Amino acid sequence: MHIRTAVLAATATAALLVAPEASATNYTLWIHGKNGGGTQRGNYADFSNWGPSTVAAGVNKKAVNWDGRQRISVENFRVRDALDCFCTGSNWCYIAVHSAGDLQIGYTLSLYGGSTRYKKNAVPSSTGVCGNTDGTTQVGWNIKWVDVASGAGGGSELADNGEWATSDAIVGDLVTSTARAMFNHNTTRSVWFYMFAGAKGTAYSGILSGQDDEAVAYHSTGGVSVKGGFCNPGDWFCDGTLNTGTAATSNGKAKWSYHTVQFRDDGENHDHYQNGNWENIVGVVRADVATYAY
Repeated sequence: MHIRTAVLAATATAALLVAPEASATNYTLWIHGKNGGGTQRGNYADFSNWGPSTVAAGVNKKAVNWDGRQRISVENFRVRDALDCFCTGSNWCYIAVHSAGDLQIGYTLSLYGGSTRYKKNAVPSSTGVCGNTDGTTQVGWNIKWVDVASGAGGGSELADNGEWATSDAIVGDLVTSTARAMFNHNTTRSVWFYMFAGAKGTAYSGILSGQDDEAVAYHSTGGVSVKGGFCNPGDWFCDGTLNTGTAATSNGKAKWSYHTVQFRDDGENHDHYQNGNWENIVGVVRADVATYAY
């Protein structure tokens, strides 16, 4: 059975074991990456970073907007606010992230996924905070899975080499050694991360390791537990092939726990940038979410 199919089946089985609640609702949360455009933080309806809000992007979609110039730790409360709002009590969430959004959700689950959370009513204030339901609590959040478009959980050599504006604090977090040491990437609270790795890299091919999408390399977008130059099958001058699924690279480098490569860009068709129109690797993830987040 495919991993995603197994997860959905297990979730459905678990739902049968508890008393049904009429107010139970599924939501899809979209968490952007570095430099989130002109988004209004706390406004879950503002999809200007992604593209037209009319496009299908999962059931009851919400945009989790944070200051993409700031450090992960500084802005992470906005992600926790969103998870509290829509992913507690009887409600469940699908999560879709792009680039540094991978760091945001990974950081959240690793450091706060075992914390006590009040069950919320999914009615946000203007600042993105929801009210309590009945005052009861739960441990962590109700998350079905995470789709990751060109994830920067392993950082980027562009940050290592000062290719991005150093005035943006987030660049310090995107240094490969810093991103990989920021939290335990193996601790996902048993939530699967489906990695979608783009490979249409051109301008920075000499800086980024192995295959890349112009901003992040396969070692990060493929969820590999160590930095290295990983590529598509048959490519030369690489450390190894990024294998799909949960398998290690061809030279034996393991992926982080609960990370699986759902899409590897063998045709080198997708770069990093959504261009305000759900394009490139974000478009591949959007189509997947539209199919499976229901």
